Order: sequence, then structure tokens, then C-alpha cells
Amino acid sequence: MEKIIGLDLGTTSLGIAYSDSLGIVHNYENFNFERGNYKKAREHLIEVINKLDTKKIVIGLPLQLDRNEGERCKSVRRFAADVLKLDDTIEFIYFDESFSTIEAKQRLIESGAKSDDIKANIDMVSAYIILEDYLRSKR
Repeated sequence: MEKIIGLDLGTTSLGIAYSDSLGIVHNYENFNFERGNYKKAREHLIEVINKLDTKKIVIGLPLQLDRNEGERCKSVRRFAADVLKLDDTIEFIYFDESFSTIEAKQRLIESGAKSDDIKANIDMVSAYIILEDYLRSKR
């Protein structure tokens, strides 16, 4: 099985998870950047792609409750398009991330995480859930 990176893009952080060659999902990091500085997030993602040696990325698409795409979805698609300008061999897969943040918060609370730890790790855990759900949908 090929390795895949999972992403949850926020306005000031990029949650990153990955699956190994056995299909097991792992947390990677919660990368923080200044609000709107997506250039920094894109450059960091390219470093992660090179380090993990994979070109396949599942990125969470924050659909609205009515299942339509709003401004946040446009932002995610723009981010991916800009990454592709840096490396056009990357494959982006858009995957519905509905309720992944709620589930991530619940998992962190159940693990005993404190409020600061939840805030520091929620996008990474959301990326984990997005990738986990994607892999499950492929089985």
C-alpha cells in the first residue's frame, strides 16, 4: 500500500497526518503559520512531502451543512492549486471533512488532553481522522 498524507487546512495551522506502507495512520504535526500566510504552509508541506517520500495527499474539504462548497472550500482548492505550481506531480484527493474537528476534539478530551493541548493538536488529529475515513472508504 502506498503512503498517503492527510491534511486539515485551517486559517493559521495545517494539520498533518500520514499513512505508512501498511495503511496505518499516524499523527505527524500541527504546523502553525501567521493568518493568511499560506505560502509558508505550502513551503512546509513540500518539505513534508519530500521527507515522507509520497506524492499522494488527501485534503479535507469543509463542505457546508447543505453539502455545498463555500468560501472555505475555495480556499482549500486554491491552496492545493498553489502547491501544484510548486510540484505538479502531487496528487490531491479532496475528501469531505464534515465533523472531523468535532470528532478530533472529542478524541482529545477522551484522551485526557487539557484545553491548551486540544487547541495545539486539533488540526493534526482532524487530519488523522480525514485520512482514516478516506482509507476506510476505499476498503
